[in-house]
Amino acid sequence: MIPKAELHVHLEGTAPPNLVRRLAARNKMTLPERLFGEDGRYLWDHFLHFLKVYDATSSVIRTPEDYRDVTYEYLASCAEEGVIYVEVSSSPDHAAANGMSYGDHVEGIVAGIEDARDQFGIEGRLIVTCVRHFGVERSMEVARQVVDEPHPLVTGFGMGGDEAGHPPGQFSRAFQYVADSGLPCTVHAGEWAGPDGIREAIETLPVTRLGHGIRVIEDRALLSEVISRGITLEVCPGSNLATGIYPDYASHPVADLIAAGAKVTLSSDDPPYFATSIGKEYDDAGTHLGMDADAQIAITRNAIEAAFVDEPTRAKLMTRLDDAANETG
Repeated sequence: MIPKAELHVHLEGTAPPNLVRRLAARNKMTLPERLFGEDGRYLWDHFLHFLKVYDATSSVIRTPEDYRDVTYEYLASCAEEGVIYVEVSSSPDHAAANGMSYGDHVEGIVAGIEDARDQFGIEGRLIVTCVRHFGVERSMEVARQVVDEPHPLVTGFGMGGDEAGHPPGQFSRAFQYVADSGLPCTVHAGEWAGPDGIREAIETLPVTRLGHGIRVIEDRALLSEVISRGITLEVCPGSNLATGIYPDYASHPVADLIAAGAKVTLSSDDPPYFATSIGKEYDDAGTHLGMDADAQIAITRNAIEAAFVDEPTRAKLMTRLDDAANETG
């Protein structure tokens, strides 16, 4: 099995319906109606509806134990698909809305990472994210939490939320504050907003990766700049198709980005909502893009090279990948 790595997945968005139901029962919560379809999957029909369903299901994650279970169960499922490394993104704002401190939020996730590593040998790290539409000042508060309460498994900072309505340059102070502490940064850009958002992100924020970044294909000069800067794209094809950004794989720019020389990785974003997984993303790359084993190994290599991880761990991951490549060859 080809070793896989994932850099872009929202932790709250990894919980499948059966886990959401278990957490709701544990926390004595009644879930809203029409969250799930007859097939047991999440029920949503457009992006804004998806966000409402996502918020409703995420609200059941209320304690450090809940965060531990969500993290552990996701990493366990990834290990079954041959994944050796995952970075999960999580916002302390969601946890705070349920009365949880930043420290408890992190410790719950860390417990899941460590338990999964001990049992399955999979490595995990946490990227703490701020949320655009919660405002500039709140992003700065999150940045201060990250810097003031460091943890060795919190290895990066990012930002999600309403990309089109909140340009990245507004948040430069928060990003620079974290970067000055030594942590690397990534940012959602080029998903729902076009190339202008990507250009502003790379010119105003200290980022080495772009979450999605796919719409860079619409501006060839910008694409050349992204490539020359060595910026890695966290591409999530299954997500983009499910949300309607592109109608099918034939229309998706991932193959063109790779052909142009961009550093592309594959991720699942919010897997149970989009009927995907990181394993399926690799399989679909083989089926729809003709990526053979060597090409898929190259995708994993891109991810490990761009990972927000300490160098000894990166070296161990590369050794595992090289060993698999030698067996494949």
